[in-house]
Amino acid sequence: MNAWLRQHRQAFARALGRLGFLNILVIGVALALPVGGYALLESLRAVAGRLTLEPQISVFLDAKRADRDAISGKLKSDSRVSRVRFVPREQALKELSGVQGMSELVAALGRNPLPDAFVVTAREDGIDALAAELAKLPGVAHVQSDSVWARRLAGLARVGRLGLWLLAGLLGSALVAVTFNTIRLQILTQRQEIEVSKLLGATDAFIGRPFYYAGLLQGLTGGVLALGIVALSLGLLNREVGPLAQSYGSDFRFSFLPAADALAVLAFAGLLGWAGAHLSVQRHLRTIEPS
Repeated sequence: MNAWLRQHRQAFARALGRLGFLNILVIGVALALPVGGYALLESLRAVAGRLTLEPQISVFLDAKRADRDAISGKLKSDSRVSRVRFVPREQALKELSGVQGMSELVAALGRNPLPDAFVVTAREDGIDALAAELAKLPGVAHVQSDSVWARRLAGLARVGRLGLWLLAGLLGSALVAVTFNTIRLQILTQRQEIEVSKLLGATDAFIGRPFYYAGLLQGLTGGVLALGIVALSLGLLNREVGPLAQSYGSDFRFSFLPAADALAVLAFAGLLGWAGAHLSVQRHLRTIEPS
């Protein structure tokens, strides 16, 4: 057991000596793009979380209590409706007053011009027909459907996620290719040393161990550099975003990745580096035989 651990320590030490800064820089910059995109999307999710992606209908009323109760009963019994929320005109005015810059305007009105309303969450496939039916009910002054807006926002979110995954896949492949080429050059440079080691009885596993560690360490250090680049970039962005958000009465900031996500990035980078080293060792090390 001690001999096995000693061999791994020696292989690890040799791998550290083979790390190249330029390769690590290339990997770090390549990984920083999808990691940074993920960090931005996660930060914006806090804002998007305040908005609903579910199609909604706003039903504005001009009705007596009996008509309002009849409309409420119809909405709750309709199978196309998943949720109904009644917003009294007083509550609507209070919410409007809480919007940045609107309190002075509301105070100047002198009276409440807002109507009572129902906010209806419905299935997307039936929302247009439901909105048309509600507009014909007695006591309904106006019906506003945001199904188009919800579909567009959901589509943009899907496109953003898909683009991020495609970018991560392409740059991950580039990381594997960089590591593959780096390990190939190291193997060819040490060809004579490898031939002598095989003459002395060294196995391919023993000879290839430092190259595996080199690929793993190259990926890990590239991942660390990528996280550093993202942290620095988010810090610079927040210097400009902070004052802009404050002007809108918000404390929004771009947040760095949670610890679990950062560790996942490092693990993914290390795995890609190991995969590139494995492909290179399997292809080139076996072709070297003592002459």
